[in-house]
Parts: sequence; structure tokens; C-alpha cells
Amino acid sequence: MDMNALTVDWPQAPADASFQLAQRRAEQDALATLESLKAPPPSDIDPDKTTYTDTAEGETTYTIGTTTNASANTAKPATKPKKKGKPKLTAKEKKERSLAMEKIISCLPLEFRGNDPNLRRNMETVIEGMMDSDGRGVKLIELIAPPDLNQARVNKCLIALVNRKIVRKDNSTGSVLYHWHGLP
Repeated sequence: MDMNALTVDWPQAPADASFQLAQRRAEQDALATLESLKAPPPSDIDPDKTTYTDTAEGETTYTIGTTTNASANTAKPATKPKKKGKPKLTAKEKKERSLAMEKIISCLPLEFRGNDPNLRRNMETVIEGMMDSDGRGVKLIELIAPPDLNQARVNKCLIALVNRKIVRKDNSTGSVLYHWHGLP
């Protein structure tokens, strides 16, 4: 190695120790492959223990309609309870709901009313989720609908609704719940 003021000259050719190390590793790899070839294949854990007999005449069994209750129970497929979606609204109910939503959104800050249609759509989705809650508390996670309505946007909408006292925030149970009140 030669060292000058600002540079270090490293040797270009590999040292003898590198050749010896490579030869030793090649020998170890060759021994490992030979040992793996010589090793017997692993035996089956559960060997087949059935035997074949030529005399099958006296070994027939005959049952007359004997079924157990357990076999009848296992034949039934498990039924899942169906999830109830939100009830379908009639045209009149949809119109009333959209008018109520218009009144609510008109009470909110300007950013929800005008220039950003995505933010308005997000607010409408959050308001619909709160209206569908039927008076029970709703967690923030229940209102998230990826990819458009992520947690930050839901939180922003809920903060605006809480500030206008349209929604009440309750954290007395240990988890934060939002309760729908509507316009005062």
C-alpha cells in the first residue's frame, strides 16, 4: 500500500490468502454435496400398514339403515348470518335527506361548501354515515372508506361538524364516539 497526500493506492491483484480461502471453501462445498448424496432418503413417518388378503369371502359386513345423529349433524353446512346493509331509501326520502344535507353543509366553513368538490363529497359521506347510525355512537374507524375517505379526511370532517355542534364528541367510555344531533 502506498499513501500520498490525498490518495491511497490499493493493490490491484488478490493476495495469496484469497486463493487459499477460495480453495478451502470449494473443498468444503464438495464434501457437503457428497454427504448429501450418500445420505439415505428420509423414511415415511407413517408407513402404509394395509395388507392384501386373498380371502375376502367371510369379511363382508352388512348394516341395515343404522345412522347416527352425529353423522347427520356433520352433513349440514354452517350458515352465516347475513349482514344487513343500510336500508334502501325511497325517492322521497332521498330528496329529504339531500335537502337536509344541503342545510348542514351550508352551515359549515367555506372550504366544505365550495371550491373543493372532493371535500364536499367526503363531508356528505361522513354525514350519511352519521345519519345512518340511528342515535348510537359511531367510531371514527367506522366512517373510513378507502381510498377516497381516509382517516385524516374523516377526522377533518368530524372536527368541522363538532365545531358547529351538529355532532357531539363523547369520550367518557374510554373510546371516542361521535353522536349525531343535527342542526340546532
